[in-house]
Amino acid sequence: MQRVICIHPDDSMLVALADLNPGEVVTWNDESILVSSPVKTKHKLARRAFAVGEVMSMYGVPVGKATQPIRKGEAVTTENLAHHAAEVEIGESAPYTWTPPAVDDLAQATFDGVIRADGRVGTANYWLIFPLVFCENRNVEHLRNALERPLGYASDDLASLTFQLLGEDIEAPKPVVRPFPNLDGVRVITHNGGCGGTRADARSLCKVLSSYADHPNVAGITVFSLGCQNAQIGMFKDALAAQNPNFDKPVLIYEQQQWDSEDKMMKAVLQDTLAHLKDANKVQRRPVPLSHLKIGVKCGGSDGFSGISANPAMGYVSDMVVALGGSSILAEFPELCGVEANLIERCVEDEDKRRFLGMMRDFEARALAVGTHFADNPSPGNIRDGLITDAMKSAGAAKKGGTSPIVSVLDYGEQTDKKGLALLCTPGGDVESVTGIVASGANVVLFSTGLGTPTGNPIVPVLKISSNSRVAAKLNDMIDYDCGPIIEGKPLPEVARGLLDMVVATAGGQYKCKADRLQQYDFIFWKRDISL
Repeated sequence: MQRVICIHPDDSMLVALADLNPGEVVTWNDESILVSSPVKTKHKLARRAFAVGEVMSMYGVPVGKATQPIRKGEAVTTENLAHHAAEVEIGESAPYTWTPPAVDDLAQATFDGVIRADGRVGTANYWLIFPLVFCENRNVEHLRNALERPLGYASDDLASLTFQLLGEDIEAPKPVVRPFPNLDGVRVITHNGGCGGTRADARSLCKVLSSYADHPNVAGITVFSLGCQNAQIGMFKDALAAQNPNFDKPVLIYEQQQWDSEDKMMKAVLQDTLAHLKDANKVQRRPVPLSHLKIGVKCGGSDGFSGISANPAMGYVSDMVVALGGSSILAEFPELCGVEANLIERCVEDEDKRRFLGMMRDFEARALAVGTHFADNPSPGNIRDGLITDAMKSAGAAKKGGTSPIVSVLDYGEQTDKKGLALLCTPGGDVESVTGIVASGANVVLFSTGLGTPTGNPIVPVLKISSNSRVAAKLNDMIDYDCGPIIEGKPLPEVARGLLDMVVATAGGQYKCKADRLQQYDFIFWKRDISL
């Protein structure tokens, strides 16, 4: 088995594919290196000696500066390397050229999509319930409990085990025949916003909620309001009108302070919602071209193999989707630090180059203003598994976006009608980022992980892609697709094609992602201001 790998010919480091011991000699092509200190799997060792202050690179870009002398063959760690990313300016450059992957055999391929009245295509058909303010989360949960099991959408829970542990002999509930077979489920959003913060955050929340309401995966919405909160019903309606002036889905809104009894309100909500589910059930899936795919790419719980296996495979899928006329969304701006030059080069429009660089600098300035920095992005788990600087993490994370041209740059919650790859400004946090990706219109999310993560989404399937086969086996109930074979030498295009097949099956309803099986329906909007 190959013991090390070099990602880019100009890299300062090799990646250990297994634990390496001092005195061991490792080879890469014609290069031999004597290991001079223990190097853990997924971590890096220096290809030559480095003096203090010298810049070290991976993926062909700077990822850090030596803070101590580093010997040839020594492990590169947080003790001897600090975050460093090259400064970026927008200059003259030749137009970006792209050679798309071969997709001729997929030109006639289809998936069974949910076609809305305006022609947009979803990958599921849900009724969505959410509050405008956190005070109404309890009523949202009450409505979910009133609907899920009677309508046949509830999964097995631990209640029967509780009865067994208590010594009770309780018969398991009988399966319910779903009265609305064409409705994939009743999904809910709960959150901690809508009041107590700034008006800007209330508007941002309403913008994101309106994007979810307008998403082609949603048939209609039930909305709870308290009455006195910042995120007023009028604010939400304005956001919905701005999102889609021709919005025509059912909207049921209930303001609790207008009722003299919560019980009366909840009974009315239940009765009205059930009546509209009959119409939501009339939608049926139809074959549509793969050009209707709009994927989002995200990573979380990343490890030292993520940028070698799972992320490049997702990037290849992104390129295939774009080549077929579809769209892809690359998010997580703190995890693009250090690769700005490549992304700027790929922007089709000069305005997008300026907007991207401006957003990156503004994000970094906001971080500095509260005493942190992009350098603080890698988590303890990232560092333990080989991602020791933000630039190193970013260089691997950016591989999720493939190589296609960038047709638009979006702020959180924004959407574009342009087909192709978009950059979306989100934080690196798993749920905040996925929430924003879905708000920007993604109808399938690909989520790579080296350590495992339970993140999902209420209205869009989130496929978990493992960077290594060990975590795929250990967390089999959580991981949908294993890219570990790439580490063992399996060709990346072959692995990526298998992943695309899973994306198509998921979009068409033939495959249910593990996040949905585990009811991982997460939502956190990006709150940028303080609480008042």
